Amino acid sequence: MNTIPALALENISVTFAARSADTAGYTAVRDTTLVVERGEFVSVVGPTGCGKSTLLNIAAGLLTPSAGRVTVFGEALAGLNRKAGYLFQADALMPWMSALDNVAIGLIYRGTRRAEAHERSRDWLGRVGLAAHGHRYPHQLSGGMKKRVALAQTLIMDPQILLMDEPFSALDVQTRQLMENELLDLWSADRKSVVFITHDLEEAISLSDRVVVLSAGPGTHPIGEYPIDLPRPRDVAEIRHTPRFVELHREIWHRMKDEVMKGYVQSQLV
Repeated sequence: MNTIPALALENISVTFAARSADTAGYTAVRDTTLVVERGEFVSVVGPTGCGKSTLLNIAAGLLTPSAGRVTVFGEALAGLNRKAGYLFQADALMPWMSALDNVAIGLIYRGTRRAEAHERSRDWLGRVGLAAHGHRYPHQLSGGMKKRVALAQTLIMDPQILLMDEPFSALDVQTRQLMENELLDLWSADRKSVVFITHDLEEAISLSDRVVVLSAGPGTHPIGEYPIDLPRPRDVAEIRHTPRFVELHREIWHRMKDEVMKGYVQSQLV
């Protein structure tokens, strides 16, 4: 069995420079280690502003840590993480392109022939339930449909690691649950390694193999890790009514709630 993890953030600290000589620098993350195994779905939860997205940007190679190191499948990360796909909270669709072209664009930039890229794009639109909507432009799609296009746009590149920054937070509850189940179905097909950032503890438990809880900032660091031993496959709506889900939610929230209150108080002082 290969024991080298897909992604390892080891003793990471991130300090942003002071805005002026009269102020101190801000340490957003301090001495944080996060390891994601191959094929593992890990959710990271914590208070608003605690540095969850900062860690994701480090994993993507968009931000260089002040201290510590990042390895991807055992190799030190230098520059962008070419083995990762990043699904942002806001849609990153080109408004002047159809859904078909939006999904195909990454392949085309990579050098794939346009006809082949479009063929693979049609296949992925079918996988996310949009086979009949490839001709539509983003402004003609609902929020859930745009999120499906964005998911296909990311997965068509076949990343080995999937980085997701609160991708469903702007959706209504029903659409959000549909997208969560859609994600689990797609993930179960080839078990990418996933780092999923969310404020929603129920979402984290429903989706994950493991939930990591971060402290309030500054100096954010993990304060708890919880294996999620719920059976798969899962329906995210139904699993939330099971006794084990309720037990896990109670346990994790008990550890998390004081940090959420600290984060709220700090946000009022800014």
